[in-house]
Amino acid sequence: MRLVLAGTGSAVGKTTIATGIMKALSDEYTVQPFKVGPDYIDPTYHTLATGNYSRNLDSFFMTDGQIRQGFERGMKISNADFGIIEGVRGLYEGISPTGDVGNTASIAKALDAPVVLILNSRSLVKSAAAVVLGFKALDPTINIQGVILNQVKNRKHYLKTKEAVETLAKTEVVGGIPRSDTIRVEDRHLGLVPAVERENILGSINKWGEMVKDHIDLDNLISLMKDANKLPPGRESLWEAQNKQKVKMGVAMDEVFTFYYRDNLDALEENQAELVYFSPLHDESLPDMDGLYIGGGYPEIFAQELESNQSIRDSILKFHREGRPIYAECGGLMYVCRSINHHKMCNIFGYDSVMTKKPQALSYVISKAKQKSIVADKDDIIKGHEFHYSKVEIADGNPEFAFKILRGNGIINQQDGMMSKNTVASYVHTHTAAYPSFASNFTTSAGEL
Repeated sequence: MRLVLAGTGSAVGKTTIATGIMKALSDEYTVQPFKVGPDYIDPTYHTLATGNYSRNLDSFFMTDGQIRQGFERGMKISNADFGIIEGVRGLYEGISPTGDVGNTASIAKALDAPVVLILNSRSLVKSAAAVVLGFKALDPTINIQGVILNQVKNRKHYLKTKEAVETLAKTEVVGGIPRSDTIRVEDRHLGLVPAVERENILGSINKWGEMVKDHIDLDNLISLMKDANKLPPGRESLWEAQNKQKVKMGVAMDEVFTFYYRDNLDALEENQAELVYFSPLHDESLPDMDGLYIGGGYPEIFAQELESNQSIRDSILKFHREGRPIYAECGGLMYVCRSINHHKMCNIFGYDSVMTKKPQALSYVISKAKQKSIVADKDDIIKGHEFHYSKVEIADGNPEFAFKILRGNGIINQQDGMMSKNTVASYVHTHTAAYPSFASNFTTSAGEL
C-alpha cells in the first residue's frame, strides 16, 4: 500500500503533483505522506492535503531498517490506507555520482516500493520514451511501474507521447498534467515558500487535487499500491527513550519557525516531554517550561517584526541567563545572536548574523561532539544537514563550540554549535534517526536544571 513519486530531475512538478494526488486520494481514503530527503517545506503541503503529519525518509540519516521502521510507524499512527512518498530531485540524485545514499532510489529499494516517474514532457514525444528507458536501464532493481507526464501542451501531444512511452519504453502512462499556472508554486532561496505563509493555500491544494482527478488515473495508482510486495524484513529503532522524568519543552512554532522534523518532536514526547508551543513573533513572554527548542525557518523575512517583540526576546535571554537549556538550529541560531541584518535579536551570543547572496552551505553534515552538552556526550558522532544563506560574523570573538565538523562547513573553521551556559546554537539540522540519543539527552538536561 505504498508508492514513490519520483522525478526525472528537479523542478518537474513533483511537489504540486504529489500533493494533488495526496489530496485527491484523501477525499476517500486515509493517506500518510512522506518526503525523501532533508526537507521541511514540502511536507507542510503534504500535511495540509492529507490531515496527517508528513514524515521524512532519508538514507543518509537512516539505515534501511530505520527507513522501514519510519514508514511503518507513520502508517500505523495515522491508520493509513496508503503511503505516498514524494522523492527528492531526480530519482538517482544523491551524495555521490554513482552511489545511492541520500537519493530517492535508496528509499524505493529499502521499502521495495513501486515507482511512478514524473517527467516534464514539454517539447518531448519520442524522446520521452528515451528518458524513461534510461531511467529503467540504469538500475533494473528499481520497480518503475508508471509515468506521469507534466507540462502537456494539449490532448494530441499527450496521446502521442503516451503512445511513444508505452510502446518503446514498455511503461504505462497513468496521466498527463496540462500546462497551467494553477500548479505553479512561489519559491525563495531555501525552496518553496512554506504553506503557512501562503494565502489561501488550502484553495490551491484543492485545485491541485481537482486537476489530478481530471488528468491522472487514480484507480491505476491505487492498483499499483495494492499490488506492492510486502515490506521487506528488518526494523531498527529511530531513537532512544531513556529519560524518565516529566518535563515541559517549549517549541517555537509560528510563521517564522517551522523547520522541525515530526520524528524529532515525537522523540521528545516519548522521552516524557510535554511540548508547549509558543510564538516568538506574537507572544509577549515564554510559557512555563523546562527547556526550549528553537528550530529553523525564515527569521530574516520577519526580522523587523521579531525585533519589535522585545518582551519575548528579553524573556528568552533571561531563560538563558538562568542556565536553562536552549537548543537552537539554523534560523534559531540566527535568532539567539545579537542581530539579523542589524535588527536586534535575543543577544545570547554577541555576534551578528547577516544574509548573503550565495548559499554558505548546502550539504549533508557529519560532526563530532568536542565536549558534553545538553544534546550530546563527548565524542558522539552526529549526522545532519546544513542549508543557509547567512553567516555569523565572529571575527572579533572566540566562542566556545560544541561540535567539530568532519563533513560540511559549520559556523566557522569547521566548528559548530556555539555554547554559552546551557544554550547550544548550531547551523546543523539533525534528525533523531541520525542521532538517536538527541531527545533523551535534551529532555534529561531539561529535567536536571
